[in-house]
Amino acid sequence: MNRRKICISIAAPVLSALLIFSGCGTKEVSFRQPYDIAETAVTYPETASQSGHTPEPTAYFASGLCVETQAQSDTDTAAAAAEAAGVFHEDSHTVTYARNIYEKLYPASTTKILTAYIALKYGTLSDKITVSANAGNQPSDSSVCNIHEGDTLTLEQLLHGLLMVSGNDAAVAIAEYISGSTEAFAALMNQEAAALGATNSHFVNPHGLTDEEHYTCVYDLYLIFHAALQNEEFKKIIHTKQYTADYQDKNGARTVQEWATTNKFLLGEADAPKGVTVIGGKTGTTEAAGYCLVLYSCEDSGEPVISIVLRADSRDSLYRFMADLLDRY
Repeated sequence: MNRRKICISIAAPVLSALLIFSGCGTKEVSFRQPYDIAETAVTYPETASQSGHTPEPTAYFASGLCVETQAQSDTDTAAAAAEAAGVFHEDSHTVTYARNIYEKLYPASTTKILTAYIALKYGTLSDKITVSANAGNQPSDSSVCNIHEGDTLTLEQLLHGLLMVSGNDAAVAIAEYISGSTEAFAALMNQEAAALGATNSHFVNPHGLTDEEHYTCVYDLYLIFHAALQNEEFKKIIHTKQYTADYQDKNGARTVQEWATTNKFLLGEADAPKGVTVIGGKTGTTEAAGYCLVLYSCEDSGEPVISIVLRADSRDSLYRFMADLLDRY
């Protein structure tokens, strides 16, 4: 098995002050990014009064992201269906619906979006991973893709089991492959989440089983999902309806499983509104988290949309409310 250990620096540079300038010139002052987004330093221009030149456009942290300003919130409808929700239009960078999008909530298996993001960032799809006893021994009532100790799968196969079937066993196997242990991987999750600006979140496991110290919010999930969607392999996997996993068990015998997505929109068991094509997403369900869905869709106009619903009161109301949000916002 090819294991990789990611060394994590818990300490992060903190800016002691943030200056917002109304103008800019040609001379630039360089500061190091507070979040580990890129290898290069970010530059902040001097003021026009210092340089006497016309300002030039400068890229800031929120460039290319949806930022809430005056999004609509139908509180009566939303309160009856879910605790929190948001609709984010990627091209226009607008939030057209927001309800409690900064409220801390349990994410359930939507956690696996971050797990997949990290795996794709640091792993190699063709790497073969042997399932440990820890990964194969998940609670009987939890969501698993039925892999067992000694089974050997590629990272690509495990990602299908993670995102399609929502396998907690796949999540642990991936975490151990990337970081050596779930504890070390959780530390990496928090580091990567902070780098994406998801500062209202904290993770303690790679799968999303309930823990008081494991939480996020709608807007943080948007930031994480938006980042994951920059990877074409991620988009391909969340769009997959059926997948054949062909691998070897601990005795070297061939094992074949047929996996299906848990996304009812993709399965045709829930209808998206007219003019909206669902690409894919990630479901999540626990007693504490309720019914959750993070979705990636495309409007007839071609604009991609991320929509998120957390803590719906039932699976049926989750999909009805999600379809209503896509139709109205």
